[in-house]
Amino acid sequence: TEDFQSLVREVAMHIAAADPKWVRREDVPAEAIEKEKGIYRAQMESSGKPAGVIDKIIEGKLGSFYAQFVLLEQPSIRDTSVTISQLVAQTSAKTGENVTISRFVRFRVGEGQE
Repeated sequence: TEDFQSLVREVAMHIAAADPKWVRREDVPAEAIEKEKGIYRAQMESSGKPAGVIDKIIEGKLGSFYAQFVLLEQPSIRDTSVTISQLVAQTSAKTGENVTISRFVRFRVGEGQE
């Protein structure tokens, strides 16, 4: 349908522009999450805040990490008030089909070559 084709174009342009690394949170390797947590914890060590507060801040910062690198959590490049996950859900509702993104490939042409 036209709605599905529009979604596919939107997601393809988004992937080319935003360069996501993973489709969903569950796809992010545990090592990457632990590395980010370590960076955030090191930044917060000198703040003097209680450990419980630091843990909540780290979880918030991880949310920003996911929004930056996880496709379904990234804001759309056309309308930043809507995430890619919401676009997929809207298209599923319009078409009556179960639309999911299971994987993607991003090709780079000429980037980093000399």
